[in-house]
Amino acid sequence: MPELPEVETTRRGVAPYLDGAVVSELIVREARLRWPIPPELPERIAGQPIRSLRRRAKYLLIGFDTGTAIVHLGMSGSLRVLTEAYPPEKHDHFDLVLASGVRLRYRDPRRFGALLWADGDGSDHPLIAALGPEPLSDAFDATHLAAALQRTRRAVKLVIMDNHVVVGVGNIYASESLFRAGVHPERPASALNADETAKLAEAIKATLAEAISAGGSTLRDFVDTEGKPGYFQLNAFVYGRNDTPCRVCGTLIRQIRIGQRTSYYCPRCQR
Repeated sequence: MPELPEVETTRRGVAPYLDGAVVSELIVREARLRWPIPPELPERIAGQPIRSLRRRAKYLLIGFDTGTAIVHLGMSGSLRVLTEAYPPEKHDHFDLVLASGVRLRYRDPRRFGALLWADGDGSDHPLIAALGPEPLSDAFDATHLAAALQRTRRAVKLVIMDNHVVVGVGNIYASESLFRAGVHPERPASALNADETAKLAEAIKATLAEAISAGGSTLRDFVDTEGKPGYFQLNAFVYGRNDTPCRVCGTLIRQIRIGQRTSYYCPRCQR
């Protein structure tokens, strides 16, 4: 499913078209997404100028004078930028049409995404209010991570995937970050020392920054605003590489299950 790098890739792709734009209309073909699209939303935003476009965790926040539209890509969603009104296909559920003629088309085969509305800037919305810090912000560092790790003996991988601790560290990026930090994914979180915690915090930042530069990861459905896949997974050290040699030491990568999620690690490089 699209994680933080994929959503950030989408934000960067649509930003040039939304900057200073005015909404002409919102065309809803299928309102039954993960949560129903509010029936009054097309009328609410028609004719309104777009004031901002932000990303918070895996949510895109489109700011208007009267509130904020919240877009979630779910498990299989994508936003495409169209310069012409091409006929919609089966899974094209809504178009945000701009006065310029450009439209953002939302495609979601599984319909686990969402288009919601929040008053204000959206920060108090129930989906967003309790989220942890952004991993590439100054609010996330070794001190913040250490405080979270010391509170629990859960597997460290589960802790860094907890959105209350830090947002956006999905399954792929957790596996890759732990490899870069040399930390075994099953280690009890509270067992990490200060040096290991600092390395892990830096590895999370570096992994996500690299993933954003690569356009995210494509395992099944994700494509960017031009329909192109992400390429981060092609350079992965461990994720999806079970029984293949470690790129660093040559030891075969192993696959295990942690918290119902598939995990990958190198038994020599990660302790």
